[in-house]
Amino acid sequence: MAKQLKKWQGWLLFGGAMVIVFVLGLVCSSLLERRAEVASIFNNRRVQMTDSIVSQNEKFAEDFPREYQSWAMTADTTFESKYNGSQEKDVLEEHPEMVILWDGYAFAKEYNTPRGHRHCVEDLLKILRTGSPGVDGQKDIQPGTCWTCKGPDVPRLMREQGTDKFYAAKWSDWGDQVMNTVGCSDCHDARTMELRPARPALYEAWARVGKDVRKASHNEMRSLVCAQCHTEYYFEKENGNYLHFPQERGLRCEDAEAHFDSIGFYDYINPLSKAKILKAQHPGYELFMQGIHGQRGVSCADCHMPYKVEGGIKYTDHHITSPLQYIDRTCQVCHRESEEILRQNVYERQRKVNEVRNKLEDELLHAHIEAEFAWKKGATETEMAPVLKLIRQSQWRWDYGVASHGASFHAPQEVTRILSAGLERAMKARLSLSRILAKHGYTDEVPMPDISTKEKAQRYIGLNPEELHRKKGEFLKTVVPKWIEEARKKNRIMTADASKS
Repeated sequence: MAKQLKKWQGWLLFGGAMVIVFVLGLVCSSLLERRAEVASIFNNRRVQMTDSIVSQNEKFAEDFPREYQSWAMTADTTFESKYNGSQEKDVLEEHPEMVILWDGYAFAKEYNTPRGHRHCVEDLLKILRTGSPGVDGQKDIQPGTCWTCKGPDVPRLMREQGTDKFYAAKWSDWGDQVMNTVGCSDCHDARTMELRPARPALYEAWARVGKDVRKASHNEMRSLVCAQCHTEYYFEKENGNYLHFPQERGLRCEDAEAHFDSIGFYDYINPLSKAKILKAQHPGYELFMQGIHGQRGVSCADCHMPYKVEGGIKYTDHHITSPLQYIDRTCQVCHRESEEILRQNVYERQRKVNEVRNKLEDELLHAHIEAEFAWKKGATETEMAPVLKLIRQSQWRWDYGVASHGASFHAPQEVTRILSAGLERAMKARLSLSRILAKHGYTDEVPMPDISTKEKAQRYIGLNPEELHRKKGEFLKTVVPKWIEEARKKNRIMTADASKS
């Protein structure tokens, strides 16, 4: 026979049940109020969008003031952490070895740490890598594809002109078109504000492995809108520089390398070593997915766009920045340690990864210079072929780890593995080079050039920094203002801030 509850126990149980019901009622009421609030915003939008793509970000400000104002804060460059931040820093000045590694490629001219999204168009215009078309008879050195991730004007142009034509055009062809920096329509359908990646390359990459981006969950979309740009890619040279994400074989470093090897692809030939080099772009999504947070279902937005409560309103903070800037709203949502402990944990992972990166960078520098020396001493193509393969493999792993901003935190174990494998190959290449040189009668240490500064390294590979900067200055002074004027005539921009140059 079941035991009968005492009278006081019954009342206690009843009271507890009532408290639970009351709390659940409050939660449901809050959710319903929130849903009603959201519905009210969308049903009573002051600026009705009839098109899925609206390039001018300012048009969203009235209906979504908190999101817009926080997005505008991506113009702020004051945040600085131990290894990066929002400030623009000259990476080549800090690591002049990289000039040698990228000899034969535009990155040897200039490479800076990235700033916030509001600077995307501005930074692409002023970077030396895009050249100075229209100045002193100079032509374009980059294709239209280079604009792909710089703002919502791009999906608009792709729809108007055709994706093929957009990629195949010269970079300067779209100079008066891409004026609005990365913003609302890059990630949202302007009519519904549903999350929706705007770049076809992501959809194409998923389709090649039998998946449909449109069927991704909302949580997946909170990463995929980032993955449409923060990913490894290359231009199909024989197909009008069509943009391609090499994900057919998987998301690992070796998977992309296998794809490139299968089609005989290389980005450039280093003139010193004569190695056919793969230039990694920024495989942020790939490495993020190899790390513990990606594996546990944490989205990019969880850490880089945390929720914020203001005046009783909960919204997504669009000030996309380092999670270290707002540890209380990012890391501490899950982790209970103090801000300082969490910050130092991140720095410790970054420090260890950078130790391996710096060793590999130095080994690769020596490998390129020693290969150049071996060619001068009479080394044959047959002798050098295995060495050049090792240099290619090594530099791919170095670049894959370095170019992926945040990799040392996103996946410290994986990126350390990748860099260590690169270090092994670089050392093997140098050992083989010493044997080749000995075969050709040289057993001394190979003399190294003075590349202690970026300028010295650039002059060693034949660049003239002063002339490059002079032409770029003239370009910004004479060509860009014409692009802005033309865009204004066509009502493509709304504010001076939107077209910073």
